[in-house]
Amino acid sequence: MKALVYHGPNQKAWEEAPDPTIQEATDAIFQIDTTTICGSDLHILKGDVPETTPGTVIGHEGVGTIVEVGAGVKNLKVGDRRVISCMTSCGVCEYCRKGLTSKCQACSFGDSWQLGHRINGTQAQYVRVPLVETSTFAIPEGVSDAEAVMCSDIFSTGFEIGVLYGDVQPGKTVICIGAGPVGLAAMKTAGLFSPTAVVAIDMDENRLAVAKAQFGATHAVNNSKDGWMDQVFDIVGKDGADVVMEAVGVPPSLEACFELVKPGGHVANIGVHGKPVSLPVEKLWTRNITITTGLVNMTTGPMMLDLIGAGKLDVKPMGTHEFKLDQFMDAYEVFGAAAKNSALKMVITK
Repeated sequence: MKALVYHGPNQKAWEEAPDPTIQEATDAIFQIDTTTICGSDLHILKGDVPETTPGTVIGHEGVGTIVEVGAGVKNLKVGDRRVISCMTSCGVCEYCRKGLTSKCQACSFGDSWQLGHRINGTQAQYVRVPLVETSTFAIPEGVSDAEAVMCSDIFSTGFEIGVLYGDVQPGKTVICIGAGPVGLAAMKTAGLFSPTAVVAIDMDENRLAVAKAQFGATHAVNNSKDGWMDQVFDIVGKDGADVVMEAVGVPPSLEACFELVKPGGHVANIGVHGKPVSLPVEKLWTRNITITTGLVNMTTGPMMLDLIGAGKLDVKPMGTHEFKLDQFMDAYEVFGAAAKNSALKMVITK
């Protein structure tokens, strides 16, 4: 088969790779029908994720059709079309029973992000999915592959780690620093709870415009301009916002959240951080602030799909560019220069 293979920092190739095979009774082999690229893939390809070894097929998002099942798979069959979750989970261990499937004890590496990280992933013609019955989702009738692939990761990530952990509620004010794909997903799904304001903050004017036009932001502020924080306070009030979500993954963004959150409010960190961040606990301890972090559990994946199928959640604007699998290298060029290309998510099909 052909696959996108990581060969070490800044080295990748769309090339021949071994076909996946059944290794455990609970495995299934999928033909990949649609996949995409995540910012985490760029981190891997830069060499920022040292546990991903050269020779690994990248990718943790996909929609596929089952072509082979292991002997222990009872409820799925060849020909079934499924969303492949970015998290691999058994559904029965202590953490899975608590809904903390990102820490599934059946996964031996400390978390359940396996595909494209610890084992071969979805940016390929075929992929082996472990624990398939609890690590994939049925697709409601009428939901396209391009819509369904958005439920492999980002919409559940934005919703679970931003909206639910941030305790977004009706009538509350919400800020999201970062209007990339995950930040936009968080803003869009925040709208499910009817906040009074959703303020998008980013340095990219195009993404700010998209946030307001298509992803539920009521206001947009460019934080590359002087006085931007005063603009935000003018919108949400002098005490700050009830919920401030960080979706960038750099210290200044998270530190700004601590300035913008009101007493009794929530700071929900969604971004992937690779450097230490200063925590001004001497200022925060008297303000009754809740700070949350998290790796997505994907427990809301089926709900996201149902909302799309019912016409309650429009994810189509997230897919800005379309490619075929054999154009993967071109897709990475576009995604790697997202600001220049006004790119959000690549929709890559067989």
